Amino acid sequence: MLRYIYAEDLKRYPALDETMFSHRAAQFRDRLGWDVAVDGKGHERDGYDAMNPLYAVWERADGSHGGSMRFLPTVAETMVNDHFAHLAGAEIRHPLIWECTRFCLAPDAQPRTAALLMLAALEVGLRFHLTDLVGVFDARMVRVYRRLGWEPTVLGRDGAGRESISVGLWTCTENVRPVLLDRAGVTAAQADGWFDASFGAIRPGLSATG
Repeated sequence: MLRYIYAEDLKRYPALDETMFSHRAAQFRDRLGWDVAVDGKGHERDGYDAMNPLYAVWERADGSHGGSMRFLPTVAETMVNDHFAHLAGAEIRHPLIWECTRFCLAPDAQPRTAALLMLAALEVGLRFHLTDLVGVFDARMVRVYRRLGWEPTVLGRDGAGRESISVGLWTCTENVRPVLLDRAGVTAAQADGWFDASFGAIRPGLSATG
């Protein structure tokens, strides 16, 4: 299932907590060779994880992590503004734009997991009435976004080829939802049920309090 969970609540799901951060270490440090901090438990965390972000997680039947991403409002500290504002052209600070980072797949993730995570990102955008999501991504993700049918508008890019890093905006619109539902292999009712299980019925056009 897709689970939407704030950092302060992760302790209620110990298997998810343990495997999500260990899988992040496996992906970002071991496979991609990024210069990231990994603690003695083998967990990859950074300062933004300490800011009580919202995580969207594909939780497998055994309670472990299948894939995840992290969301923070751009009115707070974000990776884009702190480190990549030169690529975006300026700092991006707006209550209706959230940052999405740390797109991570478990080493043995199912092929559809990437689509499930992109669907989760859109659900966050639509349900919290956001106009856009902003994120930093590397060249390997361009083909993924294109295949899934929700490509970002690139604001700026540094480097060339496989080493390039970009900042992009994903516009949160309803017309993308059927495409992502199809790619993820789930129904609208399933997606609604997963979100409602975490937050209740926050829907486009309603306030965040219902």
